[in-house]
Amino acid sequence: MIINRTNLSALFTGFKVVFTEAFQAAQSQFDRVAMTVPSSTSKETYAWLGTVTRFREWLGDRVIQNLATHDFTIKNRSFENTVGVDRDDIEDDAIGIYRPILAQLGQDAKTHPDELVFALLAAGFDSACYDGQYFFDADHPVLDEHGAIQSASNVQAGAATPWFLLDTTKAIKPFIFQKRKDYKFVAMDQETDEAVFSRKQFRYGVDARCNVGYGLWQLAFGSKATLDETNFSAARAAMMSLKGDNGKPLAVRPNLLVVPPSLETAAKKLVMAENTANGATNILKGAADVLVCPWLA
Repeated sequence: MIINRTNLSALFTGFKVVFTEAFQAAQSQFDRVAMTVPSSTSKETYAWLGTVTRFREWLGDRVIQNLATHDFTIKNRSFENTVGVDRDDIEDDAIGIYRPILAQLGQDAKTHPDELVFALLAAGFDSACYDGQYFFDADHPVLDEHGAIQSASNVQAGAATPWFLLDTTKAIKPFIFQKRKDYKFVAMDQETDEAVFSRKQFRYGVDARCNVGYGLWQLAFGSKATLDETNFSAARAAMMSLKGDNGKPLAVRPNLLVVPPSLETAAKKLVMAENTANGATNILKGAADVLVCPWLA
């Protein structure tokens, strides 16, 4: 292949097609547990996290809800993934060897939000959320019906492999994927580029600006106890019993059990099997869907 602008443009187009097809075909999991929030600046402040409203009978004038505000901010971060293509390979029409690499680049871009979101989930036992407490914590401050501060818990202690129970049925999700700039395929493929001149290398890559953060802790429960009927039932009951400020029931409906691959069998036996190990009817069948996440391995 002759190295000129026309051929380099055609090469970029071909590489982009490979990238795009792989990106579109790849499967991601993050959107099952996180809401995507568009961003237009370097950071976004989620002052509304933790606010709760409630309906009342309309007697007299309307009563404006007094909403607590929090200074919870997610700063966007820049990410990139770049590969180099040797000039000699282009001249020798050996560009086919790069197709798998470009396809992998597309898959990696599609699953990068998974990597970010589920790393955040795993770190929830020692990372703070909007109320200043760890996301999974026994001391989240909540006001009771008399306005006094009480502690609420969304964590279960233990020494076993962590597992997580989530409510993903609401408009707000337990986690936030904040997107400033979508994943974009770009190139440095001018013959006058420094890398081409010095190292005979054309560069192709992907970049994006985004970040992740914690949403509502009330919609997630983290456990380090053994995944069994007793502990799962206790976690589920704790979530469904949660109340927000002023004693308002939150109507949490845990529907997704998130586990690493090592707990897949235990999770599916717990909520998918017809019968328990002793042959009795499994009353927990259908209590939650199972999401096996390789990023938690």
